[in-house]
Amino acid sequence: MEKAPTVHDLRSALALLKAVPGQLIETDEPVNPFAEISGVYRHVGAGGTVARPTRKGPAMIFNKVKGHENARVAIGLLASRERVALLLNSAPECLGFLLKAAVLQPIAPVTVSPARAVCQEVVHYAGDPDFDIRALLPAPTNTVEDAGPYITLGMCYASDPETGESDVTIHRLCLQSKDEISMYFVPGRHLDVFRCKAEAAGKPLPISVSIGVDPAIAIAACFEPPTTPLGFNELSIAGSIRNKAVELVDCLSIKEKAIAHAEYVIEGELLPDVRVAEDQHTNTGKAMPEFPGYTGPANRSLPVIKVKAITHRRHPIMQSCIGPSEEHVSMAGIPTEASILQMTERAMPGRVLNVYAHAAGGGKYMAVLQFKKTVPADEGRQRQAALIAFAAFSELKHIILVDEDVDIFDSNDVLWALNTRYQGDVDTIFIPGVRCHPLDPSQSPEFSPSIQDKGISCKTIFDCTVPFKLKRKFERAKFLDIDPSRFAPGLFTNSL
Repeated sequence: MEKAPTVHDLRSALALLKAVPGQLIETDEPVNPFAEISGVYRHVGAGGTVARPTRKGPAMIFNKVKGHENARVAIGLLASRERVALLLNSAPECLGFLLKAAVLQPIAPVTVSPARAVCQEVVHYAGDPDFDIRALLPAPTNTVEDAGPYITLGMCYASDPETGESDVTIHRLCLQSKDEISMYFVPGRHLDVFRCKAEAAGKPLPISVSIGVDPAIAIAACFEPPTTPLGFNELSIAGSIRNKAVELVDCLSIKEKAIAHAEYVIEGELLPDVRVAEDQHTNTGKAMPEFPGYTGPANRSLPVIKVKAITHRRHPIMQSCIGPSEEHVSMAGIPTEASILQMTERAMPGRVLNVYAHAAGGGKYMAVLQFKKTVPADEGRQRQAALIAFAAFSELKHIILVDEDVDIFDSNDVLWALNTRYQGDVDTIFIPGVRCHPLDPSQSPEFSPSIQDKGISCKTIFDCTVPFKLKRKFERAKFLDIDPSRFAPGLFTNSL
């Protein structure tokens, strides 16, 4: 049997998926990057909070992108939990534990010589006569209402101008002109701290954007405080997942580093005191589809990256995703699970058995906690675990607590617990007036007079656990445990 490829970059990840039936499809049908790519993948495998109909399906590669003869576009690489597990060499239900361990045993990135950096095989400088990022980057426009073409999976890398500590995060990047990109910051992101420090000193902040990388990097980049505080380089988590340091290379036009095995690298500077309207070319008031399932509002004033150079591999692959898709759930949700597992295990060892950052919340708004009560004194501690989870990830809005016999990854099972182990008047805990995430449109004073400012929410715990003293009265029906493959072998395979 042929050995599966070892994943270390986007191409080796795609090779692994290609070797597994049903995990990757390629098409030579010409596709327009304006709305068509997302329009197609919405039906093929987007999942998440995307408007129905959609389904769980394979990743896709578009080999013929109109206007970009030498480039391809990959989408949906991480759009199923099973596929993420395959790419990270884990089991779907163990991904949170994998990342939890990786945070505790980080492996710092290393810098390699340009000779090892395939991301610099082809170089385009901003001073070249025909330089235009819109022609060089096959960045999709997700819908016909979008403010413009967006880079949705760019690993943004910058360093603190005072300490030199570096960080990597994913941000919403809109191509605005031949050499300018607007950058949206959710409040509190570390790169925005670096940008503000540089701007206060009247200096630009060097920044690289690496596109098309090892999926371990994309997942690791989505960790947030307090699990990864300011100064913690999330690339070290990816290094731990692979048990091999992520390789960086010095950029060619700025004093910063980029991911050496990326398909594309944008080199540029965040300019001090320069702002643009995100929708300056469309004036629709809309940006792009975001993880809650709605189109995000365009920002009237965003910082600008002045692009100095674009480097890429030969015949590069642009990696993209749909904002409300299952792909966002994987990237945002699995690190959230790891953070909750880490903090609850520290506070109450052995009680929280697993966590699922549910797809219905885009991996951010909703978590299901599987809690085991073993002694009478555990009663009430399940609610304490929920409070710890809110502290572990501040953007959580709803937590559902279930017992150990409930499959947290099966929504029907979770709703069964809600219907048979929950009473609204005694099992609902409201925590009003707490800061959450600004992209939830219900978190505004217009929606509820109880909300004082946009982004403030009423966080809620739904306690669907059985009171310890009643556990024996809530035992599930016990069926004979047999091997069903004896009777229906075709239905019980290990296929993804």
